[in-house]
Amino acid sequence: MGIELELHSGRPTRKGSSRDTLLRGSYEHGEALARVLSTLDRHGSGKLGWVDPYGDTLFNEQEAQVASQEVVTLTQGCSDDQQKAALLDLAELLEACASTPGSYVWFIGD
Repeated sequence: MGIELELHSGRPTRKGSSRDTLLRGSYEHGEALARVLSTLDRHGSGKLGWVDPYGDTLFNEQEAQVASQEVVTLTQGCSDDQQKAALLDLAELLEACASTPGSYVWFIGD
């Protein structure tokens, strides 16, 4: 199980070429990111609780802005170095998305 991250300039699609909108990706922290996000309550943990470690989840720039604040709290309470690295990577992509109009962060779960 793992979650790959991609930042896109527009809404990505599975069908067709999502590479046309790809700005940046993060693929090395998938398992650690899935572990930390899977601990969140889907009904009470804010935006990051929406991320499905087994499916795909998209955040637009407004959702990324809210989620980036949640990452700060998660990072502060995390003692696992791999999970911290995954959260820092996620924070960078969320901040880039929040500052790029029309962009999306794509959480690609498996």
